[in-house]
Amino acid sequence: MAGETDAFLQLNVAELAALEQLGVRRAVSVGEYLYREGDAGYDFYVVLAGAVEIIVNSEGRDRLIARHTAGRFLGELNLLTGQRVFVSARVIEPGEVLAVPRDALRRLIATDANLSDKILAAFLARRTILMTGASSAIRVIGSRFSPDSERVREFLVRNRIPHEWLDPDADSDVERFLREFDVAPRDLPVVIVSSQVLRRPTPGVLADYLGLTVGTMPAGGFDLIVVGAGPAGLAAAVYGASEGLRTLVLEMVAVGGQAGSSSRIENYLGFPTGISGGDLTQRATVQAQKFGASFSSPCTVESVREEAGHFVLRLSNGTEVLGRAVIVATGAHYRRLDAVGLTQFESRGVYYAATDLEARSCMGLPAVVAGGGNSAGQAALFLANAGSAVTIVIRRSDLAASMSRYLLDRIEADKRIVVRGNSRIVALEGDESLTGVRISGPSGEETLACSALFSFIGAEPASQWLSSFAALDDRGFVLTDRSLGRDHLNGWEALGRSPLPFETNHPGLFAVGDVRSGSTKRVAAAVGEGSAAVRSVYDYLAFDRHG
Repeated sequence: MAGETDAFLQLNVAELAALEQLGVRRAVSVGEYLYREGDAGYDFYVVLAGAVEIIVNSEGRDRLIARHTAGRFLGELNLLTGQRVFVSARVIEPGEVLAVPRDALRRLIATDANLSDKILAAFLARRTILMTGASSAIRVIGSRFSPDSERVREFLVRNRIPHEWLDPDADSDVERFLREFDVAPRDLPVVIVSSQVLRRPTPGVLADYLGLTVGTMPAGGFDLIVVGAGPAGLAAAVYGASEGLRTLVLEMVAVGGQAGSSSRIENYLGFPTGISGGDLTQRATVQAQKFGASFSSPCTVESVREEAGHFVLRLSNGTEVLGRAVIVATGAHYRRLDAVGLTQFESRGVYYAATDLEARSCMGLPAVVAGGGNSAGQAALFLANAGSAVTIVIRRSDLAASMSRYLLDRIEADKRIVVRGNSRIVALEGDESLTGVRISGPSGEETLACSALFSFIGAEPASQWLSSFAALDDRGFVLTDRSLGRDHLNGWEALGRSPLPFETNHPGLFAVGDVRSGSTKRVAAAVGEGSAAVRSVYDYLAFDRHG
């Protein structure tokens, strides 16, 4: 990630001149606010003279985040994403600023590579600073034993939104906030943002308030709709938007998919020291937004139909979105364990990702990992490095057949990790929180003490919404191009062509990544498929125009 130095870059004379072509100069006076915490949007400001401070309100007092003088610019990633503002910008020395409209800034970022690099490096570095420096801008109050609280926290963490979490079971300051904002225990969890109180919000309600969903749809819809924002979907968004297609990305949970919840990816080309899934997918998201792609999350697609030459995607909130072509990149999700008590402890000790958020729940305490693939191996090493004694439970005799060699070698060398082969988890134990799992193995049943269970078993495709529209294999994965049989291609003779690479049995509908039948379940493979599918989209749209 960009360092703190990148957050405070100085514009040179040529860069100032380029920006001046797009903006308007105006005088500013002491005490004037250029934007305030909670605003829905703001311009991109360059300080020409004077000084501006960036502040966040904490405990009723303004806390300084940064100070900008002549030659510096204001703003961070929400200028690209459209999120609500987390901080305020207040003039502390009279002077002059250049105000550049957000749309003009986005066009500049897409066309001026040098200036774009400088601005984006600063935006990324500033978001990193705000993750801790402006965490008080959004407060989540909810019990660590509440699945609703866990879902809200996961949504904020996965979307890299500054916030702090207050647990009423452990934090004495919570009572004061509850009285101040007239919050009753039955209202929890609550999110307090810009003096607004959102009671028991779902991630969708919170996303709407924060500006993470698409507000207005363009006339005529989109050229390309990408369903799913894992590595395959993000690659499709980058290449689609960079080629000039009006591109919309719809993500059911949070941008990044399963890869976004990975603590460390070491076998991805170009990152010899590894990179976290969150960092990799955040960079890809910014890259797609740089070229003009729009994102909406969380956003579940319930069905798809074709109407008047467009695909019509119906969302869970009743909204319908139109697209000329669709790339399905919904991936796969881990299967749920067939174990007694699983439902009771989901989000209260049972997790399907291993990031800092989940690791905090068991730091220094024993943990169990179910599964023998790479995700399970990465999770086990991450948890062990965080101080937990880790037991990996697998049905096979060993990990050799299902895990990359580099992970297997590390696990075998780590004394904090034990592998229990030929075993399965049959029950979970505990009261308010998980205290142990019962496993069945070669020696019978026994209970392993643990405070958290991380499940990474199998993969089920997220394709249910396509079942009546596209051809699926017997496991539910989407069939494409050469995998399609003759019985799937009725009516294609009239088109005078065969399915394009990654095209399903329905012309104009493509599938890539883990949801596609026969795909290689690796990040690099998913990225390759997502980018290559955009070429097929272009060919399809050309057929559509000239057909």
